[in-house]
Amino acid sequence: MLELVEARNKVASTIFCSQYDTSEWHENLYDPTLADAICDRIIYNADTIQIEGESMRKRKGIPE
Repeated sequence: MLELVEARNKVASTIFCSQYDTSEWHENLYDPTLADAICDRIIYNADTIQIEGESMRKRKGIPE
């Protein structure tokens, strides 16, 4: 992930979709040093869109 983010940093746009809030990324990326490096490159200059509400799977009755 770090190599991908590093290669695209300030060169091209990248869209990240996550079910986790950015505050939870460090604990889910496991290695604190790598998590810092990845988050620094992703979050800096990012536009964040937070979608709230019930899951579409739940609305449509689709089992998870």
